[in-house]
Formats: sequence, C-alpha cells, structure tokens
Amino acid sequence: MSSRNHRIDYIEFTVTDMQTSKDFYSKVFGWEFTDYGPGYAGIKGEEREPGGLSVGEPTKGGPLIVLYADDLEATFAAVKEAGAAIAQEIFEFPGGRRFHFLDPSGTELAVWTQTEHA
Repeated sequence: MSSRNHRIDYIEFTVTDMQTSKDFYSKVFGWEFTDYGPGYAGIKGEEREPGGLSVGEPTKGGPLIVLYADDLEATFAAVKEAGAAIAQEIFEFPGGRRFHFLDPSGTELAVWTQTEHA
C-alpha cells in the first residue's frame, strides 16, 4: 500500500466566479493558480497541487475546510479586508483558537492556530 492510501489527497472548492475567487485567495493566503480553462484552476503547491477551484454552484452544509495560520489575528484582518463575511469571530477551543468566514461564493471555511502551552 502507498503512503497516500485513504488519505485526503485533494480539496476542490466550487466557486461562482473564478476571477473573484482567485483574487480573494491570492490576496488573503498568497495562493497561486494554474489555469486549465475558464472553469478550473489548480492551486499551486510545493510538490503538487493540493486542490483547485471549479466553477459551479456551491453546495451548503458540506465538510468544513480548516486552514492553519501562524498569526491568526493577521489572517483574520486579511480576510476582513478582502471583503469576506465573518461567520464566527475568533474563539478558543482546547488547544487552539479559530474563526470561520464565507468566501466570495458563500463557502464556509475556518482558520485556526495552536495556543501556546505554559
């Protein structure tokens, strides 16, 4: 068996407007993209693409994608500055802190950071 067996291998975001979504994710997270036509863009990764953007109608209530940030407050500010709606302000949970936001297509994502241990 390969080390990739049964592992989450790729995340695909369904977006309503490709350029708006690419601009948002580039501005907030520094993501770069490979265009494969007007309806699809791959997210560039260090070794391979970890996901992509696909034009369509997003479904509500799917899995929550959670991203990590070294500086949660800076990421929160960047998300707000980029015009995203905040679905849940920064809150604490055992071992970390996070917030939720809606991307330009209305997909809910979260960003978290680990809390320091004393």
